[in-house]
Amino acid sequence: MGPHAFQHLCDLLERFGGLEPTKHVTIEEQVAKGLYLLSHSATNSEVSFIFRRSGETISRHFHRFLRAVISMEEYFLKQPDGSQVPLEISSSNRFYPYFKDCVGALDGTHVGVKVSNKDAPRYRGRKGYPTLNVLAACTFDLRFTYVLPEWEGTASDSRIIKNALTREDKLRIPKGKYYLVDAGYMLRSGLIAPYRGVHYHLKEYSKCPPKNARELFNLRHASLRNAIERAFGVVKKRFPIIGNAQPNYSVDTQSDIILACCIIHNFLMGVDPDEELIAEVDRELERRPVPRNEEQAPMDNDEDAKRVELIRNMIAANMWSDYVTNGD
Repeated sequence: MGPHAFQHLCDLLERFGGLEPTKHVTIEEQVAKGLYLLSHSATNSEVSFIFRRSGETISRHFHRFLRAVISMEEYFLKQPDGSQVPLEISSSNRFYPYFKDCVGALDGTHVGVKVSNKDAPRYRGRKGYPTLNVLAACTFDLRFTYVLPEWEGTASDSRIIKNALTREDKLRIPKGKYYLVDAGYMLRSGLIAPYRGVHYHLKEYSKCPPKNARELFNLRHASLRNAIERAFGVVKKRFPIIGNAQPNYSVDTQSDIILACCIIHNFLMGVDPDEELIAEVDRELERRPVPRNEEQAPMDNDEDAKRVELIRNMIAANMWSDYVTNGD
């Protein structure tokens, strides 16, 4: 980040995060050390050498920095109230009015963690190594609105979303609104997944246009839902410590690190977004091969799922009718 953004962050951490200078260390130095650890995945000894402070001092200041950042969660992780249609939807005839009730995209990502050999089996999911399964939602300008970073890698997406919707600090979905999700989530109120058994990855349409309403729906669904993959990509590239945590951090601290990185990411998207970094992530996503045999949530045929399926079918039908008529 640039000097202006850095000083602005220091001021916010002092004003809203409760970060205070010590007798010998300024707020700016504490923030600089914290950002260095996050953005370089450095060890305490490396940062100790750079800043000429003891390892104990580095660790103490880093945890103060994390607490200060997380205390600003309510200011930088704001869940949508559904009162306005996102600009990325309202300004595009590909998405509006079909997705006018969509408030964002939601998905999970696996982040590597260091755990004891005793705990490793609980965290070793389909990735084959210990991870945290992090659930997050974002708006289409790549800002996170909800982050739940505490589930072990063996937990399924469907189990995590059920918990997110009922816990005290829950994911709140405005009445009548919804998030776009992938096939790993059940079709239910507030969550609209793509049609199963129908192509929907963006790269699959590069040479072949959609042939029916379901394919068109999945194409545009994927175009919007891609925001969460882009947001994950940017925050991981900004902060290499995510997925490369040091063994001296507890799982709770590693969870705090993920949350803090998402908060700082949101701050930077407002004052110093780094368009070159975003473009780099977009290029990497474009080169990524189309995933196959993805995990899918079990089918749910209750009344709620049937009602949401009707909504999805109506969106797809209207979208296809306009596409056939207007050719766009």
